[in-house]
Amino acid sequence: MTERAAIAGLGMSEIGKVYGHKASDFASIAVHNAVADAGLALSDVDGLIVSSGIGSGVNVSLAAKMGLTDLNLLTSMQAFGSTAAQMVQYAAMAVQSGMAQTIAIVWADDPLKENVGSGAVYRASSSKAPSGWWGLMATSGITSQNTHYALAAQRHMAAYGTTNDHFGAIAVAQREWAALNPLAQLRTPITLADYHASRWIVEPFHLYDCCLVSNGAVALVITSLERAQALAQPPVEVLGWAQSHPGRPVMRNDDFGLVSGAARSGPAALRMADTSVDEIDLVEIYDCYTFTAMITVEDYGFCAKGEGGPFLAEAGRLGPGGSFAMNTGGGELSGYYLWGMTPLSEAVIQVRGQAGERQVARHDRAMVSGNGGTLDHHATLVLGTV
Repeated sequence: MTERAAIAGLGMSEIGKVYGHKASDFASIAVHNAVADAGLALSDVDGLIVSSGIGSGVNVSLAAKMGLTDLNLLTSMQAFGSTAAQMVQYAAMAVQSGMAQTIAIVWADDPLKENVGSGAVYRASSSKAPSGWWGLMATSGITSQNTHYALAAQRHMAAYGTTNDHFGAIAVAQREWAALNPLAQLRTPITLADYHASRWIVEPFHLYDCCLVSNGAVALVITSLERAQALAQPPVEVLGWAQSHPGRPVMRNDDFGLVSGAARSGPAALRMADTSVDEIDLVEIYDCYTFTAMITVEDYGFCAKGEGGPFLAEAGRLGPGGSFAMNTGGGELSGYYLWGMTPLSEAVIQVRGQAGERQVARHDRAMVSGNGGTLDHHATLVLGTV
């Protein structure tokens, strides 16, 4: 399999507090936009990989909804926040093998409802009473991703001296990037004092440690590099990829909160791309929480284990003009939250050189992460220019 794969199209629906559409509608819009962005017609698509968020009903029936026929590849995937990067990986392998030539991948969700708080929507999606070990945890109030990740963050803080100031530096810097992104939901600058003044969600997380909730969809078109070079947009080559699924949930994981799947998938993806962290120009990290971004940076090898907090909080490191270009669209904390499509879409925009006011000067190599569950699944991509 010597064919090289590339991302040739990027399409989005409206994103954010957008009502009146189902997730399948958002998905259809995003796919149409991605195909048009590549300079192709829907009839050119011979593969479709779909995924959705919280029970939103996006599945393989989307192909019929869009009028796609005679497909060589059609499947639905669900690996939580690692799904988007995984979809790119499988699409790239399908292109390499000749199974399909032009594959659309799409992720969509519609959790936000008018006059209903986002927390209520998420609680309703998991209303079944927990049992067994999870029931025991629930008696202590450990019932949500917020509380699970809070435990992980507390473990890291106890082991390595990580502080809320370290987390706050990430939140402040990503808001600075979001201020330059017209797609971002939160664009008003914040200070470290604002971060500390924001309400507690669950210790050690303040409001600004936690990701947004968004409606919308993002789609990509993957084809061969040779074909992409003849299409409408600068091709973004898929240089390397890997996954890691530790299989050690909270109840029996000695490394919980200290090491994530990024420690395996990151180096593996870099080896496949025949590159190193020293050659990476920008990183787009899955940041459902500030803590998640920090531990991923550690595990990818940009700093030593346990030093992620001081590394990212160092003056001049993060934010526009900083020495470490991370989450340049505001990420999921301030930009928008479309699971792994948030970091992936921003990486494509940056590598293409189409980020406008927030465009980084060096953008030949990008590293993208996807994180699923409570550090249960991880997928990594290395993307680059030709």
